[in-house]
Amino acid sequence: MDAAILVNVRARHGSEEIGRRIQRILPNARVAVTHSLAEARAWVTGELTRDRPDVLLSGGGDGTAVALLNELRDQSVSIPTFGLLPLGTGNAWARATGVTGVRSALESLAELRDGEEPLTKTFHLVEAEGKLTPFAGTGWDAQILSDYKRMMDDLPPGVRDATAGTAGYLRSILTRSVPHQLRADRPNVRVVNLGDHALRIDDAGNAVPVPGGGAGAVLYEGPISVGGAATTEQLGLGFRAFRFAHSVPNRIAVRVYAASTLEATLRMPWLWRGAHPLPHDHNWMLTRCRMEFDRPVPFEIGGDLAGDRTSVELSLAAERQPLVDWAARRARGRVGRA
Repeated sequence: MDAAILVNVRARHGSEEIGRRIQRILPNARVAVTHSLAEARAWVTGELTRDRPDVLLSGGGDGTAVALLNELRDQSVSIPTFGLLPLGTGNAWARATGVTGVRSALESLAELRDGEEPLTKTFHLVEAEGKLTPFAGTGWDAQILSDYKRMMDDLPPGVRDATAGTAGYLRSILTRSVPHQLRADRPNVRVVNLGDHALRIDDAGNAVPVPGGGAGAVLYEGPISVGGAATTEQLGLGFRAFRFAHSVPNRIAVRVYAASTLEATLRMPWLWRGAHPLPHDHNWMLTRCRMEFDRPVPFEIGGDLAGDRTSVELSLAAERQPLVDWAARRARGRVGRA
């Protein structure tokens, strides 16, 4: 099995040392330690386009994985089996495959030393503005991401390391994002179905057809606090924002949460774990839609800010990506040892 691994040293847990540890674990793998997107692109161009690996592993956060995936696509390289090593902060996509931290990532890598083909799961993706991603959205998620990054940049290095992760994320929400949202007027959004007949999630958690919900139907029009689309249940740090993401095959989960900032803050524990139903919460399973905003709003794709938008289209990507299923591999190992 030919494996290639990219390590992003700008990710929270990425470093030259991590790259060396990975090389020691998999001495025959092609390991690239990159310091910038330009270096990652050069590696794809110089290494992967001429010699495509059997397995490609992304060591970084969600943004690293999304950037690598789309760079391969842009260079017309058939994307091999893809694996995620959670070296970032949120690591939403990696959690869907059964790894949640650096130790877990390195232990999972060690399981590949025997050269066996990894167990995989097929993963659908969202397409947003021509990019493949497991999630994209606007509202609090983009605002929180922006606030968190600004807060971390403002802290001295020692304090920054101690603050990173879930604690820092929650600190940013409570000290920056919530106060900002309490003062701000919420934008309005119109959600228009552009694909197959729309399904909505009812109070019992079932997907049911929307009356008159064919292409062109307006599914929602009103205020939005947070919204977007995903094919993975969790956003960063275990926030279960799209609990219905895998409930209907060949659909993306689209959500608009319209409660006020104060109400959402009081319901934060329920929001975090994906409780359903909640007041002012709207969930659909769609193949394609457009969100139209009454003013520019911050928009993020796969954990990276994309800038302000007044309209975005979100659709089910044609590609179905095979992902290394670390959880299934470990489960098989436990059965074998029993």
